[in-house]
Amino acid sequence: MMPVLIVLNAGSSSLKFQVYDTPDGADPRVAFKGLFEGLGGSARFVVKDASGQLLDEMTWSSGDRLGHEEALMHLIAWLRQHQEGRRLAAIGHRVVHGGETFSGPVVVDEAVVEILETLVPLAPLHQPHNLEPIRIVRRRLPGLPQVACFDTAFHQAQPEIARMFALPREMRERGVRRYGFHGLSYDYISSVLKDYDPSLAEGRVVVAHLGNGASLCALHKGASIATTMGFSALDGLPMGTRCGAVDPGVVFYMLREMNLSPDEAERMLYTKSGLLGVSGLSNDMRVLRANAETNPDAKRAIDLFVYRITREVGSLVAALGGLDGLVFTGGIGENDVATRSEVLAGLAWAGFVLDEAANRSGRPRISGGSGPAAWIIPTNEELVIARQTRSVLGTAQAKLAS
Repeated sequence: MMPVLIVLNAGSSSLKFQVYDTPDGADPRVAFKGLFEGLGGSARFVVKDASGQLLDEMTWSSGDRLGHEEALMHLIAWLRQHQEGRRLAAIGHRVVHGGETFSGPVVVDEAVVEILETLVPLAPLHQPHNLEPIRIVRRRLPGLPQVACFDTAFHQAQPEIARMFALPREMRERGVRRYGFHGLSYDYISSVLKDYDPSLAEGRVVVAHLGNGASLCALHKGASIATTMGFSALDGLPMGTRCGAVDPGVVFYMLREMNLSPDEAERMLYTKSGLLGVSGLSNDMRVLRANAETNPDAKRAIDLFVYRITREVGSLVAALGGLDGLVFTGGIGENDVATRSEVLAGLAWAGFVLDEAANRSGRPRISGGSGPAAWIIPTNEELVIARQTRSVLGTAQAKLAS
């Protein structure tokens, strides 16, 4: 029977999944993909095949109180009914924070779960939800192997100087340092650069992962040497609802002058800031673009987003000592023609020349001239998780066999 992997990405009220066949000697390939949304309320289950054809759909009323556990067990039951010669071999999980302990994917056991729980304060919006399906599987399917794949791991090999804050040594010894995030996305982009331009794979590249979460990463020969996110996923660029880089003095002001509790300040910086906070309208770039001509706050949010991207690209160019290419990825990076155009206009000093027709049509290369090349490369974090899960399990089984 064909071994298959489930790749899970859990949110507060959602559970996204992809099911991968793992043929010998070939990359994992998608068999099914879908999601549960509205968990805890009026929930909905959708599953499609690899081509996007709808295979099944189901809804529950708010009175059913379908949570992550019920959703996950429904998925397992659905797969058993549609296994068609497949055998579930393992589950791979996206886990946002691996701390200093995990520099790569790891087979989950109780000790791993305990370490990951200590990192919840570093990623309070994501880590608790990432860990919930891991606990559910350990309880309901205790013999099924699980692998945790980390958004921080890709950045672990950065130079020490790029990971430091100018804080007392005892804080650094407690793990207060720059970690970086979106590593699964950057790992994927790094792995496919050679397919777009072999020289980029050996060159100096800034990757712009732009979505509701947003960050930049400087790659040299495919390895991360600097990134905009730091100790938490709050740092760096403005995001959908997150503030990005902010003077720590603002936090003191929120606590002392606005009389906010630490939890209230954290909630404001994580969920009420960014594009939503500046515009007062939405965290969705599509909504802001649609209203920018008549709503000055929507335009201001867009302008700030683009300005911060171009400023941070300049910083990463300095870290790289030059620039050979820029890659746009993520929901905004892959789909928003205007953001790509405005960013490249702001980077004209670096030699970028926009090919407007290519940008409008979404072709892979959207720049002309002899300067650095600009590309659109769709990311695939789920495939990276599937690859890492298979690799880690293969290594573990080889050790047992020896």
